[in-house]
Amino acid sequence: MSHLTRFLRLLKSYVRDRWKIQIGNKELGVTEKNCSRGKNVQKCTNNFEYTQTSLEKNLFEERLKKGLQSWAKKRINGAFVINAKQLHWEIYDLLGNNVLKPEILEKLMCELIGNNDILPVQLYSRLTDFYERWCQGEFIDALPEDNLPQQKMLRLRSEISRNKTRGYGSGRVQSRALTKNLNIGLRQIDINAGLNVMILLFELHRIAQQQDEWKEAINFSPSGCRDTDNFFTSKLLRVINYSDTVAIGNFSTVVGEFLKGGNFSDAYLGDANLTGVNLSNANLSNSFLGDANLTAANLTGANLSGANLGDVNFSGADLSGANLRDADLSGATLSGANLNGADLSGADLSYADLSSAKLKNGILERANLTNSLLIDADLTSANLSHGVFFGANLSDTKLEQVNLSYSDLCRADLSGANLQGSNLLGSNLSDSILFGANLHNAVLLAADLSHGKFNGAFLSGANLKGAILLGADLSGVDMSQVILNEADLSGVLLYEANLSGADMRNANLFGSDLSYTNLNNANLSGSNLSSVIFNGANLSHSNLSYAILEDIDLREANLEAMTWNENQQWQSVRGLEKAVNIPNSLRLQLKL
Repeated sequence: MSHLTRFLRLLKSYVRDRWKIQIGNKELGVTEKNCSRGKNVQKCTNNFEYTQTSLEKNLFEERLKKGLQSWAKKRINGAFVINAKQLHWEIYDLLGNNVLKPEILEKLMCELIGNNDILPVQLYSRLTDFYERWCQGEFIDALPEDNLPQQKMLRLRSEISRNKTRGYGSGRVQSRALTKNLNIGLRQIDINAGLNVMILLFELHRIAQQQDEWKEAINFSPSGCRDTDNFFTSKLLRVINYSDTVAIGNFSTVVGEFLKGGNFSDAYLGDANLTGVNLSNANLSNSFLGDANLTAANLTGANLSGANLGDVNFSGADLSGANLRDADLSGATLSGANLNGADLSGADLSYADLSSAKLKNGILERANLTNSLLIDADLTSANLSHGVFFGANLSDTKLEQVNLSYSDLCRADLSGANLQGSNLLGSNLSDSILFGANLHNAVLLAADLSHGKFNGAFLSGANLKGAILLGADLSGVDMSQVILNEADLSGVLLYEANLSGADMRNANLFGSDLSYTNLNNANLSGSNLSSVIFNGANLSHSNLSYAILEDIDLREANLEAMTWNENQQWQSVRGLEKAVNIPNSLRLQLKL
């Protein structure tokens, strides 16, 4: 079907529907003043509104299609059919009072390129030239005779005046459309034209990056590319700020959905308002976004490596699968953000707010999270090895199966955190708070837990071989089946702790308090138990072979079926006379 035939059909439909409204009003005796009172008339009016909107939309699509086809056409001699001056006017005339929508443009561009109806490289070249001129304010700053935004505004006002004179503006729908155009000023027209051209360039870029033949020729970066003449690091920021002068968030609303897959590397976007924009798979490497607002933005798969994101607001943003290697996120707000599978290795997240953030399977190797806030965050199966969490708040954080090997958690708050099955090999947990933390089956080999606070924690089945627990408070902690061989537990409080079945071979418990501790079936062979208090402890079926027993206190301790060796020194042991269930053979040996 030819363009002319389609246009005539649409026009015929428009006239027919307008005639139906007029006839319907006459038959019902309803004037324009009271037409909204009748249900039938209201229904008819709604149908008319829908028909008119649909007609306007189809007419705009048709004009846009024709424009895109003609703007890239060349004559036999190589010159463009439409010269630069005419092109610039057609852009303002077509796009100055309209806003391109994703559902319209994506389909139209694919259709035009698929049918070879446009020449993408030529179109890209001409639109880029317009964009550069527009960014410099060439059109809006021109003298009246060359001022295209002004000419477009005057044309709109003229059309409004003409339609009112002819009586076309008396209806509610027409009045609404006229009022809309009447409110469009010089600045709004200029902004619309520039943003729509930017949108066309983003779409050409997105399509071209999927085609090897156009990849290099069509590579749009709104700030230009580094080492080129048109590169200006804050060009896009100026566009955003200029766009938002007509309405806060105007840029995000109009262009936001078209930013996906865009190239923004090295751009300066400090303090930019990018709320809710779609930057999925976009390239933002080495860009500066300090203090920008990216609340609820879509950054899935985006490349933000080396970017400066200090104090950025990412609340509720989707950064799943994003590349944030070596990025600066210090002081950033990431509360409720989705960072599942994101690569944050080497990133600076000091003082960042990651409360309730999702970081499942995230990579935070060598990341700096000093004094960061991770309350109720989900870091299940994340790689946090060699990370710095000094003073961080990880209370109620999900840390199951995470890799925290050789990480620094000194003075961190891990109260209520779930570290079940996690790898904390060689990590530093000194002075950390672990109230109610779940460390069941965790690997803590050679970890430093000195002066840690473990009240209410669960350490059953954990591997603490060679760990340092100097001065730690493990009172009442469940440490059943724990591995503590060769661990340093000097001066540890283990009052009423459960160490049943624990492996404590060759451990150093010098001066520790194990009063009323359950050591049933515990293996303490070869350990240093000097000055240990076992007052009321349950040592039934425990193994104390080759342990150093100098100056230990066994008052009221249960020694039922305890194992020892004949050469052990019991001379300085205190409270044996008050111990219970002393094996008969030990009584005979000590002549009790």
